[in-house]
Amino acid sequence: MPTYHCTASIGFLNQPLRAAVAEAITRIHRDITGAPGFFAQVIFHETANGNHFMGGVAASADQIFVHGFIRAGRTATNLRKLVTEIVTSLAGLTGLPTRCIWVYLTEIPANQMAEYGHVLPEPGDEASWLAGLPEEDIRFLKSIGTS
Repeated sequence: MPTYHCTASIGFLNQPLRAAVAEAITRIHRDITGAPGFFAQVIFHETANGNHFMGGVAASADQIFVHGFIRAGRTATNLRKLVTEIVTSLAGLTGLPTRCIWVYLTEIPANQMAEYGHVLPEPGDEASWLAGLPEEDIRFLKSIGTS
């Protein structure tokens, strides 16, 4: 359900760091919202030098931008907690100061989202939504994130 796009300079986030960032964002989202971890996806994008400007000039410091598209219906307290915990976690993982980590959340009504071929449930209705899916889809979803 949540899709988090992480953007950083080319080469700043190596593969192990990407995996750690994806795990952290997934864990934070799951712990705060109660949604199963298999819903969270993290997609990385890289920005070439000279393609990122701040204040009209090329940015000179490493930064990470996280734009999360999530289902509407979370409390203001939980939204703030999502943002602050992602900032804190990414600062710890990357060594960047928090001023170099930008997090934006965009809420989308559940009935305007489809994942795994099914329109999404309202927050809190994940268990009944999952139980109503075809058995093949349930097995597939439960296999995500396990190895």
